Amino acid sequence: MRFLAIDPGDKRTGLALGDDRTNIASPLEIITTSAQHELLRLIDKAIDQQGPGALVLGLPLNMDGTEGPAAKKVRQLAAELEKRTGLPVHLFDERLTSYAAESKLNQSGLTHQGKKKRRDALAAAALLEDFLADRARQKQASQTQSNDSTNQAT
Repeated sequence: MRFLAIDPGDKRTGLALGDDRTNIASPLEIITTSAQHELLRLIDKAIDQQGPGALVLGLPLNMDGTEGPAAKKVRQLAAELEKRTGLPVHLFDERLTSYAAESKLNQSGLTHQGKKKRRDALAAAALLEDFLADRARQKQASQTQSNDSTNQAT
């Protein structure tokens, strides 16, 4: 299944695309707007162009795992996107995705401006990579548990 990852921010929202067959996520684009209606319109456009089967939104949890005002805004965005698109929306902890994106950018040799233009899409790709890896681990654990049950029954 193809997934569109969305890493929402106050001014910039990163998008990435990936699928669970290859477990590869790639940065797609950055939406630069603080207007909610424009953000929704541009996300709708990306969904129409990319045809994902589900969405993954970064949930900005505090380092202690609690939710603050930013997490509440993302939950509202998730509910609106699910209503508008009919697609399943997965919320996924994004706590260290910006750090992962920054680490990659520091090795890139890009200027500060060049890094700024890519950071949010890379953070969305890191979010999606983490989501896909977690999904693969859960699938593997489920299969292992199923095999263990089958072996015990014989």
